[in-house]
Amino acid sequence: MGESKLAGQFFDAAIGLLQQVRDGDSAEIAAAGAAIAGAVANGNRLFAFGAGHSSLAAQDVVYRAGGLALMNLLAVPGVVGVDVMPATLGSALERVDGLAGAVLDSSPAKAGDVLIIISLSGRNALPVEMAMNARALGLTVIGVTSVAYATETKSRHVSGTYLKDHCDIVLDSKIAIGDAELTHEGIEAPFAPASTVVTSALMQATMAAAAEELVRLGIEPPLLRSGNVDGGHEWNGRVMTEYADRIFFRH
Repeated sequence: MGESKLAGQFFDAAIGLLQQVRDGDSAEIAAAGAAIAGAVANGNRLFAFGAGHSSLAAQDVVYRAGGLALMNLLAVPGVVGVDVMPATLGSALERVDGLAGAVLDSSPAKAGDVLIIISLSGRNALPVEMAMNARALGLTVIGVTSVAYATETKSRHVSGTYLKDHCDIVLDSKIAIGDAELTHEGIEAPFAPASTVVTSALMQATMAAAAEELVRLGIEPPLLRSGNVDGGHEWNGRVMTEYADRIFFRH
């Protein structure tokens, strides 16, 4: 078989979006990296949260070779979506009032920590309340969202606000409403979402900015190495022992 025209179009769309966020979000990425580096330097902790497929980008920076050992997943039971039956329960839980507060109150998060909240639409109760409650607790909140949704959809939170309205720093993924980059004759629904590619790239770019800022501050970034290279396990053991009080995905 020859080359797929639609596959090529998806790559072109994703590359175009990556260029947009690289140029359009550069100042915000630097600010987010500085906030994360500051938390590391000051003895605070780092958390990431995402619901549904937005959780993929949060998971991508937790316990990751080449990633910061201090990044912890703020887990909300059931909202990853595809790990519960029925999968639609995950979407329903995003609209439940009070769930974010219960999770934060039960978590180790406290004033001075940094929380990254990832939500493509930013319109559901869970990410909005998570941001509101986190800021009330004194956390620095970094939101990763598509700002376009706030102009073209209705908020599902009682306040009528969106995730972007309750963040210290907002990284705009610039994903269009509906999260589908392609249409084609004979295919009724738009398809080929790019939000995971773009959001994960924003997260990794932010981690790179944080590492750069830590070096500027004279601090060795607490990075993990691959366990599949010689010496990786020993390296990781040293890093995780040194920062054990700020790593919550281990015992």
